[in-house]
Amino acid sequence: MLKIFNTLSRKKEIFKPIYNNNINMYVCGVTVYDFCHIGHGRTFVAFDVIARYLCYLGYNLKYVRNITDIDDKIIKRAHQNGESIDSLTNRMIIEMHKDFDALNIQLPHSEPRVTQHIDEIITFIDKLIKLKHAYIAENGDVMFSISSNKYYGLLSHQNLANLRSKILTEISNTKKCPMDFVLWKVSGIDTPNWLSPWGKGRPGWHIECSAMTEKKLGKKIDIHGGGMDLIFPHHENEIAQSSCIYDISYVNYWVHSGLITINDKKMSKSNGNYFTIRELLLQYDAETIRYFLISSHYRSPINYNKNSLIQAHLSLKRLYSALHQTNISLVSNLNNTIFDKRFRRAMDDDFNTPEALSVLFDIAHEINRLKKNHAEEASSLVSKLYELGKILGLFQKQNSDFFKKIDQKSQIEELVKMRASAREKKDWVMADMIRNKLNEIGIDVSDNIKGTIWRSK
Repeated sequence: MLKIFNTLSRKKEIFKPIYNNNINMYVCGVTVYDFCHIGHGRTFVAFDVIARYLCYLGYNLKYVRNITDIDDKIIKRAHQNGESIDSLTNRMIIEMHKDFDALNIQLPHSEPRVTQHIDEIITFIDKLIKLKHAYIAENGDVMFSISSNKYYGLLSHQNLANLRSKILTEISNTKKCPMDFVLWKVSGIDTPNWLSPWGKGRPGWHIECSAMTEKKLGKKIDIHGGGMDLIFPHHENEIAQSSCIYDISYVNYWVHSGLITINDKKMSKSNGNYFTIRELLLQYDAETIRYFLISSHYRSPINYNKNSLIQAHLSLKRLYSALHQTNISLVSNLNNTIFDKRFRRAMDDDFNTPEALSVLFDIAHEINRLKKNHAEEASSLVSKLYELGKILGLFQKQNSDFFKKIDQKSQIEELVKMRASAREKKDWVMADMIRNKLNEIGIDVSDNIKGTIWRSK
């Protein structure tokens, strides 16, 4: 019996679908102004595992993950780059998909973009105004009135009076209350804008998800998720908007993934510990990164450092080693249901991937014990290891390919060292020869002040 931790109630609850076997899930996606960072990887690998497991249980899942393609950060970055907003967002969406494909994150059924749902957003805002939950400020912005919603603060478990006391900004001509937030922002001719009943402008951040969930999934949602950093204010504000039109229970389960730290510090560019997925893919095998991301429970914080990735790689190597010299085609009557039950028990407990991984290691141990003298039984367990591993998004390659890649990496790094040595000696002919050799085997190399980095083409 599947139990899911609900952020709203702060307890594990038995999963009860709204529409029997047909379930839906909406996850807040990426604001596409830059390459995805490892925190994005953590969130979307977590929900990828959740989606895979729900399908494994036999549910017909409709999974929606939005894309924010209009935002202050996007406008600023496009201006800095000297490119159009469409050019920037389309380029970053392509790069996002490359990173997610590498991490074996399956595509959702739908990826609605904000700019493609402006009409729905305007309609939603208009409803809020008519219901007296929103108002037009003196400067033309449309604001949501926090005081009009008695449920505000329930998700983040904060008292509205306490929240107000923490806000130091004075009430301006745009707000009746310091905590009121923008639904529609007036835009000048030099920024993207759409025509609305309140003049030309663009949507605020929070309203987009309320409008797109209704458009894509209707008025009731089984699971709504995102990173823990979205609980407040984004999801709190989203509940405020949507509950004014439906009710507080329009989402059955609010699910949030834990944050990632780098060497026990919060990841930020100012701390100098900000890593994109693309940068990590230059250093580590993609499946190793995915293994690392699921090695902790999705709600727990996870700390990235070099040792954690080394340990993840060694653990993954142990699983692949068990598959070495086995024949999956052999038939056996071995009863593997004990492993199915243990795996189900782990994943039914709020998607407990660390416990599920321990089941995989027990299967691997049995394979190693049996494969020399009991090939048929070992073969049956190999099939089970592949089956359960794929629910976690593991075993993306054949066993032989995994070890071939390890050998290949050692050879590549040796060539890179030889090239670096040639460059130090100013032996440019040798350096170019090695670069050409690397290019022939599909490896790009680039040099910077820190040294040479390489990546597969």
